[in-house]
Amino acid sequence: MVVQDIKRGHYKNVEGDGLKALLEQYFGGHVEVAPDGWLTTSYGAITSIRAKVVAKDRLEVISQTDRGAAPEVSAETIRRWNSFLEAATGFTSKERSKRLQQKAKDGKL
Repeated sequence: MVVQDIKRGHYKNVEGDGLKALLEQYFGGHVEVAPDGWLTTSYGAITSIRAKVVAKDRLEVISQTDRGAAPEVSAETIRRWNSFLEAATGFTSKERSKRLQQKAKDGKL
């Protein structure tokens, strides 16, 4: 499980049915909604994507990948994954990486 920070002002993208709409937009297909608020779907090399908004500034994401997927499928999946997270959090992949590294360094993970 990875807790992603949500950039100030980007909560409006994921509040209500916003997160579900983003999952459908980037990964297509059906998104299951659990009673506890977790949204579940899959796409390409990702066999399971689970996401939930925890607070206005945090998004929890759990993903499981198929390591045996074809390279073309993996590349497209990674592209969509990064686009989804950027739309949901407001941070680029580089910014998310730096924030996670800083949290690890500070012992907050």
